Amino acid sequence: MRNVLFVISGPSGVGKGTIAKKLVERNSQFALSISCTTRSPRPGEKDGIDYFFISKQEFQNKIDNNGLLEYSNHFENFYGTPRQFVEEKLKTHDVLLEIDVNGGLKVKEEFPQALLIMILPPSIEEIRNRLIKRSTESIQKIDLRMQRIKYELEKKSLYDFSVVNDKLITAVEKIEEYIKLQKNI
Repeated sequence: MRNVLFVISGPSGVGKGTIAKKLVERNSQFALSISCTTRSPRPGEKDGIDYFFISKQEFQNKIDNNGLLEYSNHFENFYGTPRQFVEEKLKTHDVLLEIDVNGGLKVKEEFPQALLIMILPPSIEEIRNRLIKRSTESIQKIDLRMQRIKYELEKKSLYDFSVVNDKLITAVEKIEEYIKLQKNI
């Protein structure tokens, strides 16, 4: 059976990172891709585990050498998916990639066989509450993220599957069912 690249996307605060980690915990065939970023680590984040924290120059070198499957600039920081890391992991595992909506669509261009999964919020108000409770950004940055949500949700039809994250375990189980179906095709 072939290994598959699954892309999990959705607006900030929707729980895509939590869902991706839960899927990896529950399923040993999954490897979680680690993105590169130029932003500073948040409290508790570790280099090589949560992100590869690199300088803007290192990031630019990766861009120049086709070392990223996708990348973007969000809120004055760069984020990207290291091509070599994903390709190596796909040799032995299914890979879960947790990225923003535009990144997911770019990965689909690079890997047409990738399957895109969009995580949807129970409501827009719930996303705002989650971002505030996270306590990692100012209200101004949260407001910027909120402006982007409508745009991201409009891309839902370009994704292969979507699920509302109103209850974590239910959302995870629905994604597991979808992945199992796709692996058996």
